[in-house]
Amino acid sequence: MHQFAKFLYYKVLGWKLVGTFPDVDKCVIIVVPHTHWLDFFLGLLVRKVINKDMHYIGKKSLFKPPFGWFFRWTGGAPVDRSKNSNTVDSIADIFNQRKVFRFALAPEGTRKKVTALKTGFYHIAKKANVPIVMVAFDFGKKQVKIAEPFMASDDIQNDFKNIRAFFKGVKGKIPEYSY
Repeated sequence: MHQFAKFLYYKVLGWKLVGTFPDVDKCVIIVVPHTHWLDFFLGLLVRKVINKDMHYIGKKSLFKPPFGWFFRWTGGAPVDRSKNSNTVDSIADIFNQRKVFRFALAPEGTRKKVTALKTGFYHIAKKANVPIVMVAFDFGKKQVKIAEPFMASDDIQNDFKNIRAFFKGVKGKIPEYSY
């Protein structure tokens, strides 16, 4: 599957990979921009290209029949997102329960245009004491760009300044929705 994914990604689709995914078993991966439903499938392809398991969360009802097997097979983990549960704590618990958990998410929280990223990923990384890996899906340049991992500091404003700089100019599938 790895060789087929590389052939499809590089030769058929003509995309490039800039940077290398770090050799870490646990991290929060933020993928920006998220402008189209195809981003999910590009993410599945990229994880096969780099040959690393990656995970995501979904509401626990998605993991019931008839499609629960698909979400688990693609790296999904069920989370109770009810009003009585703290999502940051729930995801930090998943990090504590697993030997390998590379948690990927789109910090915009939507596929529509946003002017600021949500901060949940940042608090999850701090609570779980894991690094953040930034990944840009740049449809304009047909490349996926991977940054070196970094640990969230106590200066959220400075960290977000660096995050914004990494994603500056990156164009999503729907460019006008890009962060």
